[in-house]
Amino acid sequence: MRAHILQHVPFEDIGSMAPWLAARHATLRYTRFFEPDAALPDVGEADLVIAMGGPMSVNDDARHPWLAAEKRFVRETVERGVPFVGVCLGAQLLASAFGARVYPNREREIGWFPVEGRPVPAGRFAFPAREAVFHWHGETFDLPNNAVRLASSAACLNQAFQIGERALGLQFHLETTPESASGLVDHCRDELTGGLFVQSEDALRAVGPETYARVNRLMAAVLDYVARP
Repeated sequence: MRAHILQHVPFEDIGSMAPWLAARHATLRYTRFFEPDAALPDVGEADLVIAMGGPMSVNDDARHPWLAAEKRFVRETVERGVPFVGVCLGAQLLASAFGARVYPNREREIGWFPVEGRPVPAGRFAFPAREAVFHWHGETFDLPNNAVRLASSAACLNQAFQIGERALGLQFHLETTPESASGLVDHCRDELTGGLFVQSEDALRAVGPETYARVNRLMAAVLDYVARP
């Protein structure tokens, strides 16, 4: 398996997806947009594309000119049928790439809050009826045409969606590990400024290993689904 990672900041890497990929002897290549001369591969050079999160908006094309090329790459990847998973910013990129609006959500979500799986057509990925997952986002998006909503939360209608057979966008972070959660806190603690769906730093750091293991198993199920034979 050839996996290509779209990484937007150093502290948001693939987390628990790394052992899943290692178990399948995947070769990993990165486009690290925070490095000079970051280059995208040719569409079709990867068997799996993963787009990670970041503090920028998909609407920040003027500040980050590479966003336009990245959105084109995401759309072409999905249209070619290459398995794709977008996490947080990656989900917003997927929505934007297919013409949907991305905009500030009425509530920021930062911390561990439940999402609820929605009824889906046969063959689409089915989330559990209710699962507490890790969030760190202030924007949301409309669903692209022909997308299927997979999960919602009290703060955000579109938490997960699917386009076609093998492309999933997740507004939340199932790949989170204690290390990656700590990295987000260290780099973005200025966002922990209160709100109905914003937890404190102490609450974020108090989560036990069993919680991480549970969401990581769900992340593995998502990867199993999109990369199925």
